[in-house]
Amino acid sequence: MVDSARTERAASALGHAAVPITSLAIAAFSTIVEWYDFTLYLYLAPTLARVFFNDSAHGLTITLGAFALAYIMRPLGAAFFGYSGDRWGRRRTMLWSMELMAIAMLITGFLPSSERIGAAAGFLLVLLRCVMAFSVGGEYNGVIAYLVEGAKPERRGFIGSLAAAASEVGGLLAVAVAAAVTAAVDRDTLDDWGWRIPFIVGALLAGSVWFARRSMAESPAFLRIQQKRQTTSNPLRQALREDRPGILRAFAISALGSVTYYVGITYVPTFLSTTSRIGEHAALSVSTIAAIAVIAITPLVGLAVDAFGRRPVLIVLALCGIVLPWASFAIMTSPSMVIASAAAVLLALLAGGVSAVGAVASAEQFPIRTRLSGLALGNTSSTVVFGGLAPVIAQVVLERTRWPSSPGILIALTALAVLPVFLFMPETRPWPRAVET
Repeated sequence: MVDSARTERAASALGHAAVPITSLAIAAFSTIVEWYDFTLYLYLAPTLARVFFNDSAHGLTITLGAFALAYIMRPLGAAFFGYSGDRWGRRRTMLWSMELMAIAMLITGFLPSSERIGAAAGFLLVLLRCVMAFSVGGEYNGVIAYLVEGAKPERRGFIGSLAAAASEVGGLLAVAVAAAVTAAVDRDTLDDWGWRIPFIVGALLAGSVWFARRSMAESPAFLRIQQKRQTTSNPLRQALREDRPGILRAFAISALGSVTYYVGITYVPTFLSTTSRIGEHAALSVSTIAAIAVIAITPLVGLAVDAFGRRPVLIVLALCGIVLPWASFAIMTSPSMVIASAAAVLLALLAGGVSAVGAVASAEQFPIRTRLSGLALGNTSSTVVFGGLAPVIAQVVLERTRWPSSPGILIALTALAVLPVFLFMPETRPWPRAVET
């Protein structure tokens, strides 16, 4: 409930034991790997459509649909890892999720194409995307909870934003590797074996992060409630019973964050390659520029969140989400790289801002004992519709209407829907007086 969560936040602010800086750094920057592979799929969507769905007339739509289908597994993974994280600790959960992610990435890199095994190739790709979504479902929630519980109360927004920025580094790395591979080889070579390189790189990165996480300390906040025997035997059920307002608010925050990210950033290369005279490589280059802009803005928004609060920043971003996206997509149809890049950067800055504030604001909606479970029910369930389905819906609507602004309208409608939630949500920034004590 709100009162219990607020009381727990105040107690945490007064008696806080910070996590070692090395553990915080490992947790924050390990999201690079998580978002590297998950966004890599969208950046390589046109190539994967040719390799696994035999370049059929609706191959791209099927590929994006497979991405959406995999998202059904993400809430299941979040529930599984949320349950284990609230029962047995954050560190153990983050080790399990990263291990599963590394295995799924490695196998994807060695999958046979549809030319070799027919329709089974597409089935195996979708199956591995489901495994990846299952692992990612618990990964980001575990990292955010760990950072919020381990950071000093007055720096939670900034520290939480580092995870969001690191995820953008992962997206940047994904688009950079994809762009480098597509530029280095011709189309036939890319379809033959070139597309495998980015996935194998991702598997190696995930293995390195798993090894580094073995040295992480457990969250002191979780250890404290564990020692006091305040953990719950069924955190999912308790979150549903006591934290329903927080689940609703986390759902709204994640809805805006997901649609701005997956339509406003990762869908953009596909949009550019199908609506303008910019080729696949140039479209990926535009996304690289946008990713750099996001990395720069995210920590700044984190500082603003600590200074001014979570609620005001969310309201401003929602208002921007109503106005900016539809115009930006229309502008991106320009054949000019400069104009298209400027519009893409504007969209990316909006998505980066929402990710920065959403990280800490969502986690603070729940008490420690049900934090991961609450995030699973709120944050992750929202991403099924507003993350997984959004790119394929945007592509289908674009194909049927031929209206370049239509993907931006999806973002604007979502922002309009969640704005009332932000207007009436309580502020969760720790009281300065409590922090100073």
